[in-house]
Amino acid sequence: MPEEWNQRSRRITQGPERSPNRAMLRAIGFQDQDFVKPIIGIANGYSTITPCNMSLGALASEAERTVRAFGAMPQTFGTITVSDGISMGTIGMRYSLVSREVIADSIETVAEAAAVDGVMAIGGCDKNMPGAMIALARLNIPAIFVYGGTIKPGHYEGQDLTIVSSFEAVGAHAAGTISDEQLYQVERHACPGAGSCGGMYTANTMSSVIEAMGMSLPYSSTMAAEDREKLDSTRESARVLVQAVKTGLRPRDIMTKEAFENAMAVVMALGGSTNAVLHLLAMAHAAEVRLTIDEFEAVRAKVPVLCDLKPSGQFVATDLHRVGGVPLVMKMLLQQGILHGECLTINGRTVAENLQDVPDHPSPDQDVVRPWNHPVHATGHLAILKGNLAEEGAVAKITGIKTAAITGPARVFDSEEKAMAAILARKIRPGDVIVIRYEGPKGAPGMPEMLAPTSALIGLGLGDSVGLITDGRFSGGTYGMVVGHVAPEAFVGGTIAFVREGDSVTIDAEARLLQLNVPDTEIAERRAAWQAPEPRATRGVLAKYAKLVSSSSLGAVTD
Repeated sequence: MPEEWNQRSRRITQGPERSPNRAMLRAIGFQDQDFVKPIIGIANGYSTITPCNMSLGALASEAERTVRAFGAMPQTFGTITVSDGISMGTIGMRYSLVSREVIADSIETVAEAAAVDGVMAIGGCDKNMPGAMIALARLNIPAIFVYGGTIKPGHYEGQDLTIVSSFEAVGAHAAGTISDEQLYQVERHACPGAGSCGGMYTANTMSSVIEAMGMSLPYSSTMAAEDREKLDSTRESARVLVQAVKTGLRPRDIMTKEAFENAMAVVMALGGSTNAVLHLLAMAHAAEVRLTIDEFEAVRAKVPVLCDLKPSGQFVATDLHRVGGVPLVMKMLLQQGILHGECLTINGRTVAENLQDVPDHPSPDQDVVRPWNHPVHATGHLAILKGNLAEEGAVAKITGIKTAAITGPARVFDSEEKAMAAILARKIRPGDVIVIRYEGPKGAPGMPEMLAPTSALIGLGLGDSVGLITDGRFSGGTYGMVVGHVAPEAFVGGTIAFVREGDSVTIDAEARLLQLNVPDTEIAERRAAWQAPEPRATRGVLAKYAKLVSSSSLGAVTD
């Protein structure tokens, strides 16, 4: 094996003192000739916990075969996942964001302990992507990400369905606009097989982010999990990774400030999830790239929403793939001088080189991707709001709503469960502003997503007339007049902790304002009288997380 491999694994396999190490490796199939080969770690997120990950085992097996064929030795190890869709609206949702850190820590732990020379991370559900990317950025050894793929849409009564359809159907059923049978049929048809949630929700947003940054292969982020091309792409990913080990191409060569700017632009153009803000901040922290929440506003101002994708649009990720995928969107951004075309990608080519043969304009025979001069929205959809309710910032998704501002009486709830009960009991009226607090990174703990209440509001027909703010998160499937990631959070004494029932609250996306309309002196008096609640978790992973986690405005990082 040539010297240019520059192996880390030699410290485990080389020299007479390493005989016991080699004995262990022989037990897993290493032969004499294999000890000079680079070792490729394959972090496999396979599980049957969720449809997002149940097809990953086959991809890992394909990667193993290909790594061997190209002269390296694979070592496969597992990492975890949780299902946001299954745990949504339950106590289990508190573990969702926590799982991002567990995934990152587990990949880092194994890759360092085994001294692997390169890492392929294979993931599906929402936190798999940022968790893996945090680990790869920390490790900074040759690495690639392989997305398990998106689910194909379900169908019922002539409509494409996704998991969000089920959550919205609950609200519609509560409003009496659909029957018991219709609710049952939506549930039966929403998720027809393997793959991650089908709209431009968090999983597909983050897979697109990773492709835009150059840490996965072109077109790979929108492939369907069950299609043959996903196996083909995995094989090519394994080949590319072995080549990266040979050339010494590392994640931080790719994950530059300019690459993060490219990713933010793609998120805006796609109409992606609010969670992209949180995860990009965390990934940048891991890569030691300075990125602040305010920089999303600068990108929003110059990038229109080009894609008409669910949750606020019509189409799903497989539709985007059919008409040209993320490369089409990137080429349009590159043509407008918005992307940094010189950024390096994992295949050794620059962004501009990868896009050289991609059309400059979308085909006129489709409506998924709009022309630059006829976008879905003239500016980006993720607005960073500030004001006395969010001194560090909050994130609003402002597409799919009829009005960008509301001032109304606060309806205050100290948990998601209490808010959901009030919504389904029809106690929320048009013009109300729901405040859900103590659901932040430290307060919940774990910063759960609020898909259940936001979808119920949509189903009840209140999506355009009721505001909702929270120090928790929103699912990528959420849309409407909603603001999340409010920081500082209630648990640490953020102003959201001092809102009282009936207070006037303003959400103004155009002015980027989140305001409690109460005199400063009154807020100061409430602050002085406030006492932090007892922690909800005192032992175990949630308690450890709550002690370590930063503000959401910094990415809710734990290191």
